[in-house]
Amino acid sequence: MSQELLRISTAGSVDDGKSTLIGRLLYDSGGVYEDQLQAVRRVSRNGLDLALLTDGLRSEREQGITIDVAYRYFSTPRRKFIIADTPGHEQYTRNMATGASTASVALILIDARKGVLPQTVRHASIAWLLGIRQVVVVINKMDLVGFSEQTFFAIREAFQRVQSTLPDAQVYFAPVVATEGDNVTQRSERIGWFKGPSVLEYLETLPSEENIDAPFRMGIQYVIREDGHRGYAGQIASGVVKVGDTLLALPSRRVVRVASIPYYNKELLAAFAPSSVSLCLADHVDLGRGDILADSDHPPEVARAFRARIVWMSEKALALNCPYLFKHLSQTVYGEIEEIHSRLDVTTLTELPAHALEFNDIAMVKAKTYRPLFCDRYAHNRKTGSFIVIDPDTNQTVGAGMIDAILHQPATLPRATYGNGLTVWFTGLSSAGKSTLSREVYEQLISKGHRVELLDGDEVRKHLSHGLGFSKEDRNENVRRIGFVAELLTRHGVITLVSAISPYRNVREEIRERIANFLEVYVNAPLSVCEGRDVKGLYRKARSGSLPQFTGIDDPYEEPLSPEVECRTDLETIVDSVSRIVDAIESRLACGKVVNKNSVQTEERVIDVSL
Repeated sequence: MSQELLRISTAGSVDDGKSTLIGRLLYDSGGVYEDQLQAVRRVSRNGLDLALLTDGLRSEREQGITIDVAYRYFSTPRRKFIIADTPGHEQYTRNMATGASTASVALILIDARKGVLPQTVRHASIAWLLGIRQVVVVINKMDLVGFSEQTFFAIREAFQRVQSTLPDAQVYFAPVVATEGDNVTQRSERIGWFKGPSVLEYLETLPSEENIDAPFRMGIQYVIREDGHRGYAGQIASGVVKVGDTLLALPSRRVVRVASIPYYNKELLAAFAPSSVSLCLADHVDLGRGDILADSDHPPEVARAFRARIVWMSEKALALNCPYLFKHLSQTVYGEIEEIHSRLDVTTLTELPAHALEFNDIAMVKAKTYRPLFCDRYAHNRKTGSFIVIDPDTNQTVGAGMIDAILHQPATLPRATYGNGLTVWFTGLSSAGKSTLSREVYEQLISKGHRVELLDGDEVRKHLSHGLGFSKEDRNENVRRIGFVAELLTRHGVITLVSAISPYRNVREEIRERIANFLEVYVNAPLSVCEGRDVKGLYRKARSGSLPQFTGIDDPYEEPLSPEVECRTDLETIVDSVSRIVDAIESRLACGKVVNKNSVQTEERVIDVSL
């Protein structure tokens, strides 16, 4: 028998019986523990109130309504289910969107006494917008209309008119009495005129939609280093990967081959969506959180600007042309929403003019991100075509989006202000926090519209300085090469962030003399703190003698004498350090001139430079 997982979202108007239906499914399938039943019996007023199995909050029970999304798991011999009980009130559109975003089937309840309501149309429309094409319309409380066959067919006919506005929607209608279990898991003798399967029997026959047939996509969440090997861990968003497959690593565009798929104490030959796995590659490539492994024959699109349908989830209205965080797969980047094209009337599915986006609104917008997203259109891949929007000040999720189309990206960001170039040189011991701070500063500057490049010392060693050792001469040569690239970028109006130990003071001063606009950031942390942070185990190897000439252990680090900024990362937060660095950078840029002993004025130019 198949044990595929089916994700279900429920919707309906107030008191239509969603929670009771789910409780009945859980109870009749044996998906409820005895202690849960005892707790429900204690608070039930008349008999066993199965709705309380999903109404988890006391305040909800006291008000008699469900105001959150409750997820429940149950299984039958044929398959597994995850079901979401979502609120039906109009003010909780965001909750319904949350529950439906991962579902492949929508259960829409209708009270047989009330028939198809505007809320019913709204729920069906939202489910369809979120990509759900399988709909089960449960006409509940048939006992309260005398099990009338005519009532059932009248409601079915009314909903079929709604269905005609939802292309490709497949709808099944079932008359039920959720409180008594009629036609929920077993066919009902009291509704003998209905010859179709029960709700559960029908759900067991539906195909699973685990995105297996789509091209392979996996966002990297974590890099696992063990016994000299690297595994790239993440959840497979779509497709299948096999040992020996060639994949495209993004954003580097390196083609790599899958060497193995370790899984606990065994090796898999293949893995598929939505499994969480670790992939070991035969090729040496530097990947990190937020990067993507994809089908090399069918790669995702590259988007900096796109049109998207967005559900606004914040009581604070959308601020146009202001920085937000866009989370896509395992990557989080800064971006902004530039324009609201229209707001959707979910009852009629018509587009209305709009100039603002308020709580629970659904709209079509134009958005851009400051770094590219590697994505697919939502119609082609619901996982890689969706994103969430986060307020960077509060870290609260404020919106959920679905990419409708990739838009042409102009050669330069239209609102960017570049000014003079600047090299910001982060120096300090290994694990002092240079990379962390430089990446955060990078994101802040990008969000403000600046042209920024980041040169990380480890990355430069792998590419520009490959073959150099760790003698003093080789280290100085490595720093000079980094300085040469930084000088080129700075000369052409780019803010260049350099993160490198660069242990020797004289060569740092040499770079300062060469670059017209230079700002030194001393990332200062005691050696003991750095050793405690050392996830790579480099200090441990150095102290054991297996890693000679390691800075801070058997090779000196010469502290800057007068850095423009000093960050004590053992005493202050990342936010505080980043704020001081960004303030120093912006103060320097605001001066409109360089600050070195030659007082050389640089020409303000903007060119497209990439490494």
